[in-house]
Amino acid sequence: MNGPDLEKAALRGEPSYVWRAGQERRLRLILDAAGERAHGKALDNGCGVGLYLEHLQPLASLAAGLEFDASRAIEARKRSHAILRAAGEGLPLPTNAFDLILSHEVIEHVLDDSLAVQEMVRVLCPGGRIVLFAPNRGYPFETHGIYWGGMYRFGNIPLVNYLPDVLRNRLASHVRAYTRRNLEKLFAGLPVRVIERRIIFGAYDNIIARHPRLGKWLRASLHALERTPLQRFGLSHFWVVEKLPPASEL
Repeated sequence: MNGPDLEKAALRGEPSYVWRAGQERRLRLILDAAGERAHGKALDNGCGVGLYLEHLQPLASLAAGLEFDASRAIEARKRSHAILRAAGEGLPLPTNAFDLILSHEVIEHVLDDSLAVQEMVRVLCPGGRIVLFAPNRGYPFETHGIYWGGMYRFGNIPLVNYLPDVLRNRLASHVRAYTRRNLEKLFAGLPVRVIERRIIFGAYDNIIARHPRLGKWLRASLHALERTPLQRFGLSHFWVVEKLPPASEL
């Protein structure tokens, strides 16, 4: 990566550019969580270059993507014409508009994650679901790199997430990592209920590409840990949140 690309990666992360086993697994999680909502109106909120949106389109009655970065929005429009360019804290969309909202590794990058979550809940239909993936503070590596000596260092940096907030936020001021309590605070007081919450490990496709036997063993072993308390060391939170009907209908 060159200078501008590194800066963009620091501020906005790197979207999925290639569809591999890791993306396929997450798509299955999304569709299982969505159920029949996947056939309604779907929003990929922070769609990157549109890979997940491309896979939601054949199922949904309407599938739209929202992307803040101009160049990524242009790339996403090659896969879908229904791309809006806007920030997640101010969705240019009507209230109660979508049956399914995907937020895939996005809220850690927005300026105001609380407002971004409120906006997702606002545009979600009662009974609709948000499927959320977000970085886990318990993961042993900071996958978004760090700032060191005034320069951005891209890559997986060990143990940064285990530092106290004051130190961790100096090294990784450009991105958040969440505990379960952090996520609970984002949804507190909103008209939602949490259907599912757990922590998942990655697919480690890059390792498998270089060292197939080792990588596949690593992936199988870590995915098995998702069924144990050791899931707390996983890569990402996976939450499914459903909007409640208005109080007058309860």
